[in-house]
Amino acid sequence: MQQLYPVAAGRPRRKLGVMLEHGINLLALAVGNTRIRFGLFQDGRLHHPGSARHDIQDEIATGLARFVDEPGDLVVAISSVNDAVADRLPALLDKAGLGGAEIYRVGRDLDIPIEHTLDDDQTVGHDRLLNALGAYAKAQQACVIVDAGTAVTVDFVDGEGTFQGGAIAPGLQMMLDALHDRTAALPKIRFEISDPERGPFGKDTPHAMRLGAVAGVRGLVRELVERYAEAYGAYPQVVATGGDAPLLFEDEGLVEHIVPDLQLIGIHEACARALTDQE
Repeated sequence: MQQLYPVAAGRPRRKLGVMLEHGINLLALAVGNTRIRFGLFQDGRLHHPGSARHDIQDEIATGLARFVDEPGDLVVAISSVNDAVADRLPALLDKAGLGGAEIYRVGRDLDIPIEHTLDDDQTVGHDRLLNALGAYAKAQQACVIVDAGTAVTVDFVDGEGTFQGGAIAPGLQMMLDALHDRTAALPKIRFEISDPERGPFGKDTPHAMRLGAVAGVRGLVRELVERYAEAYGAYPQVVATGGDAPLLFEDEGLVEHIVPDLQLIGIHEACARALTDQE
């Protein structure tokens, strides 16, 4: 049974969609596991996108300060997979000179207007739903959404824009960390793109570990895309986002579009559709 993602409970909303139609600027912030992405939407177009590590508060405040001199009124919409970080953002907005903006939290003050076929008692991260909403808004067709960050998610939206669910797996660095943590001899290393470019055969242990991580993620995505296509009966468009997406998929034929700010696009789409007050 198709269901609308649960209506957000919280304070009454202003007519966000109407506000955007009348020239109010939207500052969208997406809090991930490691970084915050942000960007300003003016007349539906994304301007000055950027990101900062969410454990470096001065870096966040500096990144947000670029929007102080933008003309027009401003509202802020925040999506987060880390509530502790999101709770600190109002103070950081104030530090950046944006303290007067009205702030909305996705899932609390703002619905995510996407249907799904998940089980009644299941929850799904706002980031996955917003990525799906943004991807379908752009593609208007069935698509697989790959988010390659700290974790890797591979989700499917059908041709009617319904979120069907997906899969979650470790990201590149998480795989490397697990190899070190769960073995006696494998070293603790950071991922570097230069190693996989040395060739298909690992010439030392770090090289072999990095090759394995890259092949693991790429193979996982390819396998899931093929499964989704078989279940759906047609081959969907594949869209990738997330910090590791360019190095994983830029030269791979599987992914058709890499969209770094896909979740921000989803936040804007959710705000643009918020045309009525929530009582």
